[in-house]
Amino acid sequence: MHPHHSDGSAAAPLPPAAPEPAPWRRITVGTPGPEFEARPPGQYAFDFPDTECDGWSSPSLTLRFASVRGAKHRYYRQPRQDSARAAVHEPTGSIAFAVADGVSSAVNSEFGAVEACRAALERMLQLLSQDQGQLNFREVAQHAAERLRELAQWRLDGKEPEVGEVAGLYATTLVAGVVRPDPAGPVVELCRIGDSGAWVLDSPSGRYQPLVGSKTGSDSLLVSNEVTPLPHVPDPLECLSVRLTAHQALLVGSDGFADPLGDGDGLVGALFAHHLAAPPPPPWLAHLLDFSRETFDDDRTLLVVWPHAPAGPR
Repeated sequence: MHPHHSDGSAAAPLPPAAPEPAPWRRITVGTPGPEFEARPPGQYAFDFPDTECDGWSSPSLTLRFASVRGAKHRYYRQPRQDSARAAVHEPTGSIAFAVADGVSSAVNSEFGAVEACRAALERMLQLLSQDQGQLNFREVAQHAAERLRELAQWRLDGKEPEVGEVAGLYATTLVAGVVRPDPAGPVVELCRIGDSGAWVLDSPSGRYQPLVGSKTGSDSLLVSNEVTPLPHVPDPLECLSVRLTAHQALLVGSDGFADPLGDGDGLVGALFAHHLAAPPPPPWLAHLLDFSRETFDDDRTLLVVWPHAPAGPR
């Protein structure tokens, strides 16, 4: 019997309750790794959450990034040592970005990674606003290295640190760069210190073009055996520029992503090519990046930039 209003008319029946959404199950790729509840990192590692993600769009570019703690660090009570940061440069519409992978042998590389990203981003945004926006990546890298030196000096109660002392505390890889909008297709400019990776993903074919030398020895625009991390600034510094088409995306990732990706023609490459054909919600990218596959237990960070056509008048 349906309830009635005071005027005698029948009230509309209540709609059925929406079903409870099922929690996301961790994605497995091939043979999964062991499942366990993550353990807390050290009590003073509260600034480095297990998982971070971000995502937004400018008029012509879309950005997503995510960073997740690896199984090894979850088990041994260590913080995530990867970091990523990105910002839009308002006057030009460019996206400046940085990805860093703290070296595990350094005592507090999680601080090194996040501070290297912050310093690189600050300097790139400054340079984009002056000198016709020309980027001097050596200056960017030296600014990040100087930030690590200042951090070490503070840690050592004002004592001037040796380079080895800075590295022992805060050594980190760094990929820093910008994506500039352009009518002919966005232009990517970046530099690399250490062994983090960068690729162009071609959506129609699902193929990955490595932009920097990889551990698998694939063809790339830059091939180098130089893996010495910040605070060392190599000479020459690895730098490159590449233009994206409308159906390509820039990927920048730590080796926690690069190692299971390999040359991109396996299960991990297929998984990400499918889900990155269009920008996913930022939490979904983090969930995707947290896939389980045996032997791959490092922190994973991935930053992706897609071109998109600006919305026309309605």
